[in-house]
Formats: sequence, structure tokens, C-alpha cells
Amino acid sequence: MNSFDYHSPTRLVFGKDVVEKLPDAIAPLGKKVLLAYGGGSIKRIGLYDKVKTLLHGFEIHELSGIEPNPKYNPSVLDGVRICKEQHIDVILAVGGGSVLDCCKAIAAGAKYDGDPWDLISYKVMAQDALPIVDIITLAATGSEYDCGGVISRTETNDKIGYLDPHLWPVCSFLDPAYTMTVNAKHTAAGVADAINHATEQFFVSPSNSVADGFILTIIKTLMKFGPVALQNPNDYEARSEIMLACTFGCNGLLNLGSGMSGWPMHGIEHALSAYYDITHGEGLAIIMPRWMRHILNERTLERFVKYGVGVFNIPADLPAHDIAEQTITCVHNFFKDTMHMPMTLGEVGIDGNRLHEIAHHIATNEGLDNPHIFAPLSEEDIYAILEASL
Repeated sequence: MNSFDYHSPTRLVFGKDVVEKLPDAIAPLGKKVLLAYGGGSIKRIGLYDKVKTLLHGFEIHELSGIEPNPKYNPSVLDGVRICKEQHIDVILAVGGGSVLDCCKAIAAGAKYDGDPWDLISYKVMAQDALPIVDIITLAATGSEYDCGGVISRTETNDKIGYLDPHLWPVCSFLDPAYTMTVNAKHTAAGVADAINHATEQFFVSPSNSVADGFILTIIKTLMKFGPVALQNPNDYEARSEIMLACTFGCNGLLNLGSGMSGWPMHGIEHALSAYYDITHGEGLAIIMPRWMRHILNERTLERFVKYGVGVFNIPADLPAHDIAEQTITCVHNFFKDTMHMPMTLGEVGIDGNRLHEIAHHIATNEGLDNPHIFAPLSEEDIYAILEASL
């Protein structure tokens, strides 16, 4: 087992009506609040009015219209400008992971005198950031319990995962009831995203039994309750199980003592959604079984066997290669038949015309050929995975 140094400073407040505690969480951080949200769903479900009422004694400035696959321009730049002009004390992100990811970039950019892209692209490391509080309304990314985010820069087709220890939220409010209005498409995509987060951290070397146990339990939980939420969107227990499983996806807990993941499926999908602005979880569902099949070999076989036996209850006494092949088929069929997701790039509007360009972009920018990761990918490997996904 590898050595590690782990610190998770975010306060999680989970359950029905926990948003009532919002003023007490905000008050120590200041009076001037940037309220950031997306396309208006928080108004339709009454959460916007609830927040404004709870924060009636605070000075509120708003940033709306943050998109899925949050954009550097205009959202990050607009948020940084507001924070600097209005001397914002604290950022309140209300919505899904995209809103929170955007707010993390804003929080660091507000304390930096140069181009905020310097921070996102790691040209410069942040020295400080505004504090962030969030209310999550979509279970998916786990951004509420980690120090990272993903930002897209449309003009360069870049979608960059950005990590900085200054960006842990101070407090995250998780009320599963707010996820009940999420439609089937985005419920399924959120489940797929979280399954992929866990899977990326399972296919590593070395691994350990504690981390494996966490990961397999999270994947089984998502595969059990994801279909329940699709069948009955108002099932509070299903939404609760999904939300908690998603929350633990990316905060480092699943990788303690284990080897480097490299996040190859995310690296590939980030480019697809940067070029085509597709739904992140759908892209991951398409890529995942193709990546698994591409990396299956004698060295990786043990991981497939443990995954298949642990997640899908495939009999352990079958030949190892049979277990691995059944595992990959089960993953594909879960997303396609159980979660009713698109499973080819063509179904999400991507043809083969730019695959070589995209593969080159990924190979150049994502570092997936790093020999320290579990299954390094060359540009040719990346292209083969993309082609198999058409």
C-alpha cells in the first residue's frame, strides 16, 4: 500500500430541509455574497426564493446562466469581474456540479491579478481563494466534497480538470429532495458519471482491499438505486443513496494508498464534450466499455475479475477471461438497457470526421501515456477507443 497524506476539510450537511442552516454557515464568511446558478431550475423548484429569503440580511449579487460543461468565457470571467468589482466575501453555488466547478475557478480567479486561465491551466498556482458554500441539486460530480472542477474554453476546444487545495467548499448542503425534479436523462448521466469516477480509481496498481471495498460498494449502490430513481423519481431513499454515493466519488477517499489512476476515460470524454458539448455522463457511458475492452490483457485481468465478481456477482470459479468479458458486457448492458442511455457516439451527434484530431488533442494534453498509470494509452490507443465507440 502506498503512503498518503489525506485531509478533507469540507463540512457536509445532509438530509431533508438542511438548507435552513444556510445563514449560520454563511455568516462567519462575510456579508457580500455572489449567488451563482444555472439555467433557472432553482427558480422552478422554489429554491431560489428560499435562498433569497434565508439570506435577507446579506448583500446578494447574482451570476446566472452557468452551463453544463461550464465555460471560461463568459461564466468564469463574469464571476471574477463581479467578485472584484463588488468586493465579494463568499460565493454561494446553487445547482449541479457544473455550477460549483465554475464557482471554484471564480473563487481562485477573484484573488488573482492576472488571467484566471493561468490558474486553471496550472501556469500559476493559486495562493488564495474566496470561500465557497454550495447547495447541490443534481447528484453526479462529487464536486461538493473535493477541491477540483472542470472548465471548458470553447475557442481552443480545451476542457481542463483543475485541482487546488484552496478550493474545498467550506460547507456543502445536500438535500436529496432537490434532486427529485432532475429528468431521466440527467439522472442517468449523473449515475454514469459517479460509476465512472469509482471505476477509474479501481483500475490502478497497487490497489488495496479497503479502497476496493469502498469502490465496489459505491458502484453497486449506484447500480441498485439508479434504476429505482428512473422508475420513481420521487423515491427519497433512492435519491439519498445516489447522492451520498456520488459525493464520495472524487474526494480521494477511494484512492487512499492506491496507485495512480490517470483518469483515462475522463481524459477522453473531456475532449469529446469540449469539441461537441455533449452531456458528460453520457460520453463516459459510451467510452467506458470500449476502454475496458481495449485495456483487457493478462496484466489487467485480475482487476476485471474482482470488479465482475464484486459488482455483478459473476461466479468466481469461471475462467478469468470469461469473467472479464462478461463484466464488460454487463457494464454496457447496464447503461444501455437498464439506464436507457445512448451507447454510441453517433447517437449523441458525433461522427468519425474529427476522431484523429481529437485523439491527437487528447494525447497531447491529457498525459495518458504516463508509464506510472495503470494502463497507459498512446495516441493510436485513444483513436482505437474512439473508433470503437462510433
